[in-house]
Amino acid sequence: MALKENQEETPISENPNGDGEGGEESQADGVGDFEDEDEDEAEEEDEEEEAGSEKSRESRLAEDGSKLESMFRRLASEKVKLRVHDVLIKGNTKTKDSLIEAELEAIKNATTMQELLKAAGIANHRFHSFGIFDSVGITLDCGPPELPGTVNVIVDVVETKNPLTGDLGIFTKPEARTWSLEGSLKLKNLFGYGDLWDGSLVYGWDQSSEISAGVSLPRFKGMVTPMLARVSLLSQDWLKFSSYKERSLGLNLGLISTKRHDLTYNLLWRTLTDPSQMSSRAVRRQLGHGLLSSLKYTFRIDNRNSVLRPTQGYAFISTSQIGGLVPDYRSLRFLRQEIDLRCAIPLGFYRTALNLGISGGVIFPWGNGALSMPSSLPERFFLGGNSSPVCTLGGPTTLLGFKSRGLGPTEPRRLIRDKSNGENSETSGRDVIGGDLAVTAFADLSFDLPLKLFRDAGIHGHVFACAGNLTKLTENEFRKFSFQKFLDSFRSSAGFGIIVPTKLFRMEVNYCYILKQFEHDHGRTGVQFSFSAT
Repeated sequence: MALKENQEETPISENPNGDGEGGEESQADGVGDFEDEDEDEAEEEDEEEEAGSEKSRESRLAEDGSKLESMFRRLASEKVKLRVHDVLIKGNTKTKDSLIEAELEAIKNATTMQELLKAAGIANHRFHSFGIFDSVGITLDCGPPELPGTVNVIVDVVETKNPLTGDLGIFTKPEARTWSLEGSLKLKNLFGYGDLWDGSLVYGWDQSSEISAGVSLPRFKGMVTPMLARVSLLSQDWLKFSSYKERSLGLNLGLISTKRHDLTYNLLWRTLTDPSQMSSRAVRRQLGHGLLSSLKYTFRIDNRNSVLRPTQGYAFISTSQIGGLVPDYRSLRFLRQEIDLRCAIPLGFYRTALNLGISGGVIFPWGNGALSMPSSLPERFFLGGNSSPVCTLGGPTTLLGFKSRGLGPTEPRRLIRDKSNGENSETSGRDVIGGDLAVTAFADLSFDLPLKLFRDAGIHGHVFACAGNLTKLTENEFRKFSFQKFLDSFRSSAGFGIIVPTKLFRMEVNYCYILKQFEHDHGRTGVQFSFSAT
């Protein structure tokens, strides 16, 4: 059409020479105009196609969104029946298939989509808890077309690139004025069964040292719970507090370990010595060798939203221990029970929360003549120290404002004869001998500080009050026990402070005021520091 119009305006016969040059120019112009219009039409078509593709993409997204919303509504309102056709495992070059398959039994037995999603979440958490995978992915795919209502489960794992890891650090206990150097090495998945081999060394200045090695298996011989074994050599120096040193060689076996239940067996050969030769009579009676063969069961529930700063929820832990399972006259026979109950109540402003806690413990010998026998000195309860009562869950130990082993029953150390005049002179100091019954309680009100800089860093303040007491029950002392006297002799403290959380530790700077203490107690009013590992 455009070509014909151009030819009419410029006829070829108008060229007198007849060589066709003018016609060629006209044809070239006509072809150029045609190409320009063709390009315009192509661009318009491309734009229309792009607009159509955008509309189709938007429609597909809207359709997929509606399908996804419909699926969620269906999952929430009814059970979607299905069957797992096959489970595929990828990426495990060293880990045995049997270890991974053992965690997928619930997935294979799922009969609904809801059960499958729940089982996949649990399995994913279990795989990460092994500590041998860098990442774990569980994908649900459609089953074969000829088998409707089936799915395939694909488990894709990435094994850790560096199986050998180590840690080294220096830690301090300000209340005891001690430092410790701690290091550990871990070797992961050596034999492909998820086995973790570790060794640790703790060297403490003036107090304790420990060398230990252990191995853990997530599943041993088809057992549902992990299997743990650990050998340790421990040396503790309690000369400053109780005039004895403790050395022990032990074996610890973890028999059952689940979310709420733990059962362990301990076999320990222990030696108590007094290099100073100034220990009290109660300590001297327990010096020498002893055999500890005990079974310990722990039940725990922890529904708090945080371990370091709980603002809502509750927690409960109960630990029962029986010693003396070996028929040997040196075997320590005792029954020990501890309970700890915590509760966090949110108050609704500035992340303010009230934490309340009460804990108690009792130990008593068993066997012939148990009523007149003393309890084992290292197994007794000792109170004191500046560890945060909010973070420590496990029994009566912490009482802010008092030094480590800073309260409770004491006995004077032995008399030393003065060679110059031949007279006896009492040595300075007393031995802390612990108690058979201990009770502690605390209240802690935590809140955000008004500055945004502090809130963003997690730095917050708190006001607290603590109380506790312990007493002796063995050697027929339980006959003299009075509940009213026990309450009247409670020690107590109160104070306030600032808590600074970091990636490595949790630091508290507190001002403690001793409300009540007795003679020979070691409580101190003033500023105190405490650290808790994070």
